[in-house]
Amino acid sequence: MPKPVSVKELLQDHAAALTPAERQLTGVLMRDYPVGGLQSITKIADAAGVSTPTVIRLARKLGFDGFPELQAAMREEASAQFKTPIRKRDGWGDAKPGSAAFKAFAEAVFDNLSRTIDRLEPGRLDALASVLADTKRPVYLSGGRITRSNADYFYNHLQIIRPGVTLLGASPNVWPQYILDMDRRSVLIVFDIRRYEQDLQRLCALAKDREAEIILFTDQWGSPISQLADHVVNALIEVPSSWDSTLAINLVIEALIAEVQTRVPDSARDRMEALEDMFQSTRIFRKST
Repeated sequence: MPKPVSVKELLQDHAAALTPAERQLTGVLMRDYPVGGLQSITKIADAAGVSTPTVIRLARKLGFDGFPELQAAMREEASAQFKTPIRKRDGWGDAKPGSAAFKAFAEAVFDNLSRTIDRLEPGRLDALASVLADTKRPVYLSGGRITRSNADYFYNHLQIIRPGVTLLGASPNVWPQYILDMDRRSVLIVFDIRRYEQDLQRLCALAKDREAEIILFTDQWGSPISQLADHVVNALIEVPSSWDSTLAINLVIEALIAEVQTRVPDSARDRMEALEDMFQSTRIFRKST
């Protein structure tokens, strides 16, 4: 069963039809989403510099009866955002036997993939590929407790395609030595999903102080790092499990890998051929005779 569309997705879907005042209001709602929408209608209107009727009109334009209904939807999203793994699993209802459980899980994943693709901003992939294909710009990657595997996967491919790619150590204690080398040419790729990690937020704040360009991969709600990032990719992560799924994030990663490789074809081919030569000369991955 498809998951309900979030308020953020509704705002993105209706973006072209919004008035300047409504777009201004949208910026305020998205700034600290979804918690920013839980204030009183007066406070939200004042923060956006618009009238309270503008807030009501936006809510109705998104399909709600009024502001209380919009706020209730955002409150539910805020609650879902901070679910623990056990509470999260309980929310999907009774367990299903065997193949039915697999089918339900697969359907949720396919829905995540489809909705992530639909809501990927036009030109976003192209802009990211342009940044990552510039071999004069050093690239650093880091992830959280769950998303470190995504960072590692992206790193393993990028460092074959192009030079100057670094996977930050798992311990925050070693990050200062990487941050020291960052400057305005540097690119920091960070993965941060639900139960957002303060260490990653601090890393991005320090990298931003050194004028590094930040690319964030996050969930449908958006990590607090979104406020610091130059590029944000929102991917849907909810599945009928105690754990979130990062398959939609990996979809974007693999699409980027393919695109970056086409942008640096000579470098990619030369590096991969050199790597293959090394494997053969050292007999790595070959059975001994």
